[in-house]
This record gives sequence, C-alpha cells and structure tokens, in this order.
Amino acid sequence: MENRIGVEALHIDREGCAPRTEWVAREFPLTIFLNGEQLVTVLCSPGELEALAVGFLYSEGMIRTKQEITAITLDAERGIVRIRTAGDKKADGKLFMKRVLTTGCGRGMAFYSYADLDRKKKVLSDLKVTPEEVLSLSRRFQGASELYKSTHGVHSAALCDRQEVLVFAEDIGRHNAVDKVLGRCLLEGIPVSDRILVSSGRTSSEILFKASGSGIPVLISKSAPTDMGVELARELGITLVGFVRGGGMNVYAGQERIDMPGRETGSAPAGNAVSSGDAGPAAPRDVP
Repeated sequence: MENRIGVEALHIDREGCAPRTEWVAREFPLTIFLNGEQLVTVLCSPGELEALAVGFLYSEGMIRTKQEITAITLDAERGIVRIRTAGDKKADGKLFMKRVLTTGCGRGMAFYSYADLDRKKKVLSDLKVTPEEVLSLSRRFQGASELYKSTHGVHSAALCDRQEVLVFAEDIGRHNAVDKVLGRCLLEGIPVSDRILVSSGRTSSEILFKASGSGIPVLISKSAPTDMGVELARELGITLVGFVRGGGMNVYAGQERIDMPGRETGSAPAGNAVSSGDAGPAAPRDVP
C-alpha cells in the first residue's frame, strides 16, 4: 500500500484560485496481537508494519531479542499483525489499566505512567560527537525523506553512527517512526548501542524511554524537547540535542559527549542548556 495518495484541493494564492491534485500522507490503523491477545491499535503510515509492531513491543520492554520471536503474520488488508513469542508470554494486564494517550502525532500510545519511572535504565557510553558531525547528520537526515517532501505530513527517525544514516523510517507519528527504526534494527541484527537516534519531532519523555531501553546515548532533533524530556535525559545519562538548525543547536543534557576541542564542555550548570555557538548557558527564549 502506498504511503501517500492524491486528493483534489482548491489552491488559493495571490493570483487567484484553481483546483489541483495534492499528495497527502495515508493514515492506517494497525492492530497488534501478542500471542493471540489484542494489545493495541496504532494509527500509522502503511509501510514497514512488521518493523513497527516489533519495534513497539521492543520499546515497551515486552521483547528484548529477535530470538524471542517465533512467528510474525501480517494481514495488511485488514490491518492486523500477529506476533508469537517463545514461552507464549502475555502482556501484563496492569498495563492496560495504566495506558494513556500520549502527546504523539498519529495518536501514538504508550503504557508509561509516573509509577514506571522506577524502571529507568541509565545509559552508559563513551560515545562522543562533534558539533560538525551533529550538523552533518542533521543535513543528511533532512534530505532523506521523499515522503515528507511530497506531503509535508510525516515524521522521520534514523539510527546513525557519527558519519552516516544507517536505518531510516518515516511515519505520520513520531513515536511510530522511532519504533520502525528499532524494529528494523532488531529484525536485521543492527546494533543500537553507542549509536545516535535522530528524530524530526519534539523530544518528549516517551522518546527518552525508548532510547534508554535500547541503550542509545545520543538523541538529536531539529525541534524542541519538553521539560520532562530534558529532566529524563539528565537522569538517564542521555545527551539531548535540540534546535539543530542552520549552524547551531542547543545541548540540553549530557554535554560531556559533545566534543569541542579547546572548550570546557563540563562547566555549564546542570539546570541549563548550552548552545554550541555561545560561550555559556543559553538564556531561555520565546519560540513560536
């Protein structure tokens, strides 16, 4: 199924108005079953559905390795993917009592609640990146999404090393895009530790949990983080870089992994973001 579809629209500009065909992103409901139990329905782009389902289970901590999966069956026409695992494990029924609708685009769902904060996993990594590498990866990342260029209606995510984009995915939901990346990595045996996760959307707490559970030490986005995203990044030992635009960026957490020769990167107060173009903590600013 195509990830986009042409629809008729009335285009209006200073020259007047005229009908024309515009590309829009498809929205597709996918229901995930785990060992015969209906788990969740996510609204997503209709591509890489197996990877999305596997990544969702992985990021929620329901599976940890590819070897746990014994079968994946996709019924794309009905929007159903069935996954069976060794031991016929079931989802904890308490999760459904705690399930909340997250802030994710595409009505992304997560099972996190404040009670889940005691299962935080701190990320330990010696990975370092330079500001130039961050900017270069961001440029490569932004040029990779053909679907965004034609619809302007999807988010993207990618797993990278310091030089290259290794795995790229796009979806109407920013959480889904991350799950597709993680699912592909699990299915294809691609290591994620000591790697970099790049996202086109805001970095909220759910994205931090996904990175922490995967052992990813660096998160990069062209957008802003939320306050809980920043707090969790600092607690989880994750380097959080936002507003990567033009020639600048803000480092909200984990600045010790930003390699800037000739500069002391550990001198800023823990409660402040650091801009790569400034001599010290960046002052808060109004952002539309």
